[in-house]
Amino acid sequence: MEKAALSLIPELPVRRTAPPRSALGRWLFHGGRLEESHAHHHTHPWYVVLWLTGVDYFSTLGYQPGIALIAAGALSPVSTAILVAVTLLGALPVYAQVAYRSYAGQGSIAMLENLLSGWSAKIFVLILLGFAATDFVITMTLSAADAAQHAIENPYLHPYLGEARLSITIFLLALLAAVFLKGFAEAIGLAAAVAIPYILLNLVVLARGLHEVIQRPELWSRWQSSLTLHGDWTALLLVSAIIFPKLALGMSGFETGVSVMPLVEGGDSDRFRERPLGRIRAARKLLAAAAGIMSVILILSSLVTALLIPEEAYKIGGPASGRAIAYLAHHMLGNVFGTI
Repeated sequence: MEKAALSLIPELPVRRTAPPRSALGRWLFHGGRLEESHAHHHTHPWYVVLWLTGVDYFSTLGYQPGIALIAAGALSPVSTAILVAVTLLGALPVYAQVAYRSYAGQGSIAMLENLLSGWSAKIFVLILLGFAATDFVITMTLSAADAAQHAIENPYLHPYLGEARLSITIFLLALLAAVFLKGFAEAIGLAAAVAIPYILLNLVVLARGLHEVIQRPELWSRWQSSLTLHGDWTALLLVSAIIFPKLALGMSGFETGVSVMPLVEGGDSDRFRERPLGRIRAARKLLAAAAGIMSVILILSSLVTALLIPEEAYKIGGPASGRAIAYLAHHMLGNVFGTI
């Protein structure tokens, strides 16, 4: 009993246990234990946290259609359809299980770490972490570089920005890093304010493009003729299946969706459960909604851009390279809307 009572007495703040004094040290040590399911007291409905995931996942819409055109050309809609099928039938079910087993936001790699042991396993996990970090950095850099390209190609901003792609990209990366260093919880409001208008504007452009495609049947005939150059449907599917991994740029959004689970509101009943089933159900809704929104926009964007943008425009160095949807926005809805 005495030993049990003594174990409850906090240790004296000696050098080993004293809290850090510097601001950086306090920030690094801030937070609770990862295995605590109730570590975050400020939670939000899943449809609010969705937009925090969308900053990572939906941001690839700025350049994914353009990359799809460069990689696949007329096959872009077919390759994108395969990507959507893999997302909905593969990635989404897998991460639904990750949400159930790693509800504290540790993600799939932490799950794997719990299944393995020994130094070889630790090294393997470190390698996977390296790949995950590389994927995250590439997504951030591509998004920032694409935003810089959008700004430079804008007819109103180009006279002021010139060709300062690198400077703009570095500034945007620093701004994004500063936002997320404040923490996911603090970034939720800003994420919603950015991502919701972004999605709506993309949908307006794609709806206008789809209307144009419907009004011009010759575009369908021209696209179907270009498909026949690649052979029958078996050959088309094989070639598209080989190409589609080049288009899978936003898959890290699923890992982000699991990482933000501690911010998802699960209901009062979770307080009395060892496993927060309410939060898990809400997180699965978040993942399904993100995958559904992205799948619809990817299919629409690949079809509209493949039919409306000429090959010389989407090639590297062309006016639509890396900014296919923005290119259509400027051409179909005017420079003012395209700038927005």
